[in-house]
Amino acid sequence: MNHKQLKYFLALADTLHFGRASNLCFISAPTLSRQIKQLEEEVGVPLFIRDNRSVSLTSQGKAFVAYANATLNQWRLFKGQCQTEQQVLSGEADLYCSVTASYSYIYELFAAFRKQYPDVELNLNTGDPALSISHVQAEKVDLAVAVKPKELPTGLAYTKLGEAKLQMVAPIMECPLSEQINQMNKETLSWSDLAYIVPEQGVLKERLDEFCTLKKFKPRVYAHVSGHEAIVALVSLGFGIALVPDVVLSQSPFKQQVRVLPIDNDKTSIEIGLIAKSSRLKDPVNLAIWQTAQKIFNKSIENN
Repeated sequence: MNHKQLKYFLALADTLHFGRASNLCFISAPTLSRQIKQLEEEVGVPLFIRDNRSVSLTSQGKAFVAYANATLNQWRLFKGQCQTEQQVLSGEADLYCSVTASYSYIYELFAAFRKQYPDVELNLNTGDPALSISHVQAEKVDLAVAVKPKELPTGLAYTKLGEAKLQMVAPIMECPLSEQINQMNKETLSWSDLAYIVPEQGVLKERLDEFCTLKKFKPRVYAHVSGHEAIVALVSLGFGIALVPDVVLSQSPFKQQVRVLPIDNDKTSIEIGLIAKSSRLKDPVNLAIWQTAQKIFNKSIENN
């Protein structure tokens, strides 16, 4: 077996979908299928159960995930250790972040890193920021942009990228929710009577829970949403109000269709940073990304 086959296997094990996995690997679905079949022949057992509608891991396939991750990690670490200070840094790194973070944090990081290390291949995956830490812990990625948790899990390293202010947003359009808010504003806004768009998990959900606890009410949830970007869209349609970071709101195509409601809460900021397993920072490529992020943040502090 070769390292590319292990990468193909991990992509399919993560997505359980030949089409999505082949897109992630930049190969055709038939090519991915042939590579997986060759891998299974070499291993000697089926790694996936396939039918016309679904793909799932066999028990051997689940065990092989750990082997594939460990093998690729050790290979990359070995390659990094073989590089001398005189050699041009090369290799690859996998990063995970939200779509918003790719505009606001990763863009500047990648631009600076690419200028200094043009021979390094950077792979970026986007998705729900609430999954950032779990993706790093499961070694699906090398580094991830995440909201700093109250307690950093054991074995993880963290470096700050910036901060974001949390804002309660409501629709501008004429709708029952807007009428309700306007009527309440004439007296005192009653948060308990409003509908909410709530993240499925993560620090943002925790902050909303803290806000509701402070105001002594249980939120009436209209919808649970995966990812921050879709929250603003649902709010703009009048389905509910929501707590979102200002960086998400500023990048949203619906920012002109929502308004910010005043909230008297001192816990309105979140810290955002880069997270990685401490052991993965032994890889020179990961360490170089980490140090580049720290330089950018330190420079931003000096400029302010």
